[in-house]
Amino acid sequence: MSEQDWVLAEYIVIKALENGVTIMGLTRGKDTKFHHTEKLDRGEVMIAQFTEHTSAIKVRGKAEILTKHGRLRTDE
Repeated sequence: MSEQDWVLAEYIVIKALENGVTIMGLTRGKDTKFHHTEKLDRGEVMIAQFTEHTSAIKVRGKAEILTKHGRLRTDE
C-alpha cells in the first residue's frame, strides 16, 4: 500500500466522557504489542487511524467512539 493510501485510510474519533481515558494502539504482525498510549481528559477528542503499523485500537474508560460503521459508547 502506498503512503497516499495510508493517508486516506479509515479514521476513528474518540471523545473522552471522563478524565483519564486511555487509548492504546496495537501493532500488526506475528506478535501483537502495544506501540502507543495516550490519555485523554473529559471533553478531549483524538482522531486515530489504522495504518501499516496499527491493526487495533483499545479504549479504556468512558468514551464515545465514532467510525464509518456508527457511534458507540464504552459504558453501554
